[in-house]
Amino acid sequence: MHKRVWSLAAPIILSNVTVPLVGAVDTAVVGHLADITLIGAVAFGALIFSFVYWAFGFLRMGTTGFAAQAWGRNNLTEAYLTLSRAMLIGLSLGALLIIAHPLIGRLALTLFQASLEVESATAVYFGIRIWSAPAVLGLYAILGYLIAAQDMRAVLYTQLLLNGLNMFLDILLVSYFDYGIEGVAVATVCSEYIAIGFGIWLIHRRTGYRVKLTLTHRLLDAGAMRKLLNANFNLFIRTLCLIFSFAWFTNRSAQLGDLYLAANAVLLHLQTISAYALDGFAHAAETLVGHAVGRRNRSALLATIRISTLWALIVSSLISLIYLIAGHHLLSWMTNHSDVLILARAYLPWVVIGPIIAVWSFQLDGIFIGATRTREMRNAMLISLGGYLLAVEASTVLAHNHGLWISLLLFFVLRALTLAFYMPRIIATTY
Repeated sequence: MHKRVWSLAAPIILSNVTVPLVGAVDTAVVGHLADITLIGAVAFGALIFSFVYWAFGFLRMGTTGFAAQAWGRNNLTEAYLTLSRAMLIGLSLGALLIIAHPLIGRLALTLFQASLEVESATAVYFGIRIWSAPAVLGLYAILGYLIAAQDMRAVLYTQLLLNGLNMFLDILLVSYFDYGIEGVAVATVCSEYIAIGFGIWLIHRRTGYRVKLTLTHRLLDAGAMRKLLNANFNLFIRTLCLIFSFAWFTNRSAQLGDLYLAANAVLLHLQTISAYALDGFAHAAETLVGHAVGRRNRSALLATIRISTLWALIVSSLISLIYLIAGHHLLSWMTNHSDVLILARAYLPWVVIGPIIAVWSFQLDGIFIGATRTREMRNAMLISLGGYLLAVEASTVLAHNHGLWISLLLFFVLRALTLAFYMPRIIATTY
């Protein structure tokens, strides 16, 4: 089981490493252009898409849970149908995003105020990149299925292609053909459509998957579609709460002043890096739990929970140790502004202990996704968000920015405790 967990987690960790590299290349490429406002426009535009697409992450999570359970029952037809239904939903939602993009863009520009020059460049970037929405959401479904099928190498190959091609096209279109911010957006659109095509080809090559006309009546089965949509809606609500929690953290940071906003942003980047690494074990838990629940194998379920959590805790402890030893140097690489560095180092201890505290909520998320207990995930997140907002209001008055970080870590604790409360339900129904 130990080797199995690592064989599933390692490719996800490696693929996640490539994600921040894309943003770094985008910034570097645009940063060499004459117009400095383009740097802000790309960062601003990428932030908008991060929030928009993050909200639809349920397509990946829901697909993984249902498809993994189908695999556990050796019902490959149902696994394929789960993928097909999720892709149908993803492509439809992507088309709706394209239709609604003028409204979304206008709302985003209103909420995140910037200079007229940055807003103008952002509108250009947003107007081009939105056309890849169906590919992005469809790819979520594909990645969810591949995780469910325990084909983590395919996940790695798809992510490497997506991010590697994006970086290559960035350099080609901007540096060599001088397409400016339009080139950055086009590079992303092209890479995302090629990635979804590659993902479909991989699945077909390895499993013979295709949407069979003889199964179209089952594809649109009302009961199965309702079950998938209900689970996805619960995950959607949960994700919106998660997005709001970090948006609230940023909002409160801004109220403390620009210096605190900058320092907290740098520190959150370290927190995000640790989350990317620990997600590998959460994804491993998703598929292994899903298979165990599908087979109604309680011993396999308990072994998965125990071993995947053990390794996640070990790795989170190592990350905390790295931050403890090298945290000051990591901050220096991320910014050279002395005022920001001094302030960030004062609050670094919260980031040092962050991985050890947050890992429990990450792992429990993976377990509940695999078991498709999305209603419990929704309820746990709503309770946790309420506690977090109350903590922010009280602690920032008493402890200023320290209180803000304490509240964020409390948020992770509340998520873990509320999910742990519901855990016996998963064990009791797996026999």
